[in-house]
Amino acid sequence: MSTTDSPSDSGEVIDGNRGRIFPCPECGADLVFHVGKQQLKCTHCGAEKVIALDATAAVQEQDFQQMLEQLEKRKKVKLPPHPQPLSPPNSFHGRGEGSLKIASEEASEHSEVRCESCGANVIFAGTLTSTSCPYCGSPIQREKVHRGGFRVPVDAVLPFQVEQRRAEQLLTTWIQSRWFAPNDYKRAAEHDHFHGVYLPFWTFDSLTFTKYSGERGDHYHVTVGSGKDERREQRTRWQAAAGQFQRFFDDVLIHAAKELPVDRIDALAPWPLQKCQPFTPEYLAGFFARTYDIDLGEGFKIARQRMNDELRSDCLQRIGGDEQRLHEMKARFDAVTFKHLLLPVWILAYRYRGESYRVFINAVTGEAQGDRPYSWIKITLTVLAVLAVAATIFIVFQR
Repeated sequence: MSTTDSPSDSGEVIDGNRGRIFPCPECGADLVFHVGKQQLKCTHCGAEKVIALDATAAVQEQDFQQMLEQLEKRKKVKLPPHPQPLSPPNSFHGRGEGSLKIASEEASEHSEVRCESCGANVIFAGTLTSTSCPYCGSPIQREKVHRGGFRVPVDAVLPFQVEQRRAEQLLTTWIQSRWFAPNDYKRAAEHDHFHGVYLPFWTFDSLTFTKYSGERGDHYHVTVGSGKDERREQRTRWQAAAGQFQRFFDDVLIHAAKELPVDRIDALAPWPLQKCQPFTPEYLAGFFARTYDIDLGEGFKIARQRMNDELRSDCLQRIGGDEQRLHEMKARFDAVTFKHLLLPVWILAYRYRGESYRVFINAVTGEAQGDRPYSWIKITLTVLAVLAVAATIFIVFQR
């Protein structure tokens, strides 16, 4: 059975507008986002609900400088005092990871939500915004966190495309390809379980204008010496080089959550950002989600550094020659825009012999990245085998 609601009807707010749930219109049980059907589905009776977006909704670029000014104005607004929520150990999903950095009074107000199903208080620690009740399993979201207030609202979400069963197959393939991993590690990791998580990202666009000056070095060879000492030497002829150029950067992607390894998350790229949908909380139903703790300004600083690195490479390429010296580069960043996105990742966290390891899978493309232990016995045996083969080849050639 399938039902549709108006785009504005996104579940029900609970506990004084602190939280949001998605009850089934047929039986009242929980609706969760079904990856295969790309719509909501009841966990009890199987009823389905189409995610109806506003016909005018679109994923649009936002003005960077204007948003910074709006955020600064909001910080100056004085809010009436209210009681602070309980302060449990911060965690990613309730068990000891992450750090709580309250960006505003509004953020702290929504860190504890009363579950509508069983009456328990669900703690949203750190930047966690979507989870399930640890007592009854009902999916719950913090209300308003992704919608603005003192925080930048989410512009778009890239829905999960890889189902959990497929993610588990990808994990098995990834683990089996780790040749130097201990055998007991492979068995331990395969028997753990995944969490589907929406992670926050910024994208930045900018039109850049760059001036540079440096030197171009061209190699040439000369003959020196005479007789037995005659030889050819390589030398370099240097000449000044300068220029200017424009370059447009589109969707420079910055991961906006701390506590996770940046290199592993960045390695999950590329993301098919053209498949992003205008944000609506239905996509988060049944999954974990985090909001950002790298704010908009800090995110652009990281993006600007990455753009500067690429502009430096452009300058060296434009200087040309066999060698280059870049003495000065001045870059201007104009027409800066951004988007705040939530992108889907399957995360496996496990412990092996007292150490923590994590594997991340891009829940759209299936790309897997992660950490693993090494078996020094396997490495040693492989080195010895290679040396034995090399020694055998050497003896054969000697004979």
